[in-house]
Amino acid sequence: MKSLIRVRMGAEDAHYGGNLVDGAHMLHLFGDVATELLIMHDGDEGLFCAYDNVEFLAPVFAGDYIEAEGEIVKVGNTSRRMVFEARKVIVPRPDLSESACDVLAEPIVVCRASGTCVVPKEKQRIAH
Repeated sequence: MKSLIRVRMGAEDAHYGGNLVDGAHMLHLFGDVATELLIMHDGDEGLFCAYDNVEFLAPVFAGDYIEAEGEIVKVGNTSRRMVFEARKVIVPRPDLSESACDVLAEPIVVCRASGTCVVPKEKQRIAH
């Protein structure tokens, strides 16, 4: 089971000089992906317990389009192990004009993570 969201990083997402977006924003996107996965799998939003690995691999800037994808890779009694990847798929081209952008031929992986979510037994509504 997989989930994918695509969002554009806006000027309000830039946290550092040079319009750099805070890496924690990728974790926020992964949280939204995890929530959707839990709803699809269990009929409940569940709770994100912990990340056990996070790798920031490339910078993200205001104007970039990011795809955040996640997958449930292991199902326990109440736990759901997930892996995530965020990719930059469109970048602004201010060198050409203020509204120019390029679709990247190959997405750039900007972050990978893995973690565990929990859906209490009494809140699981979908039989497996």
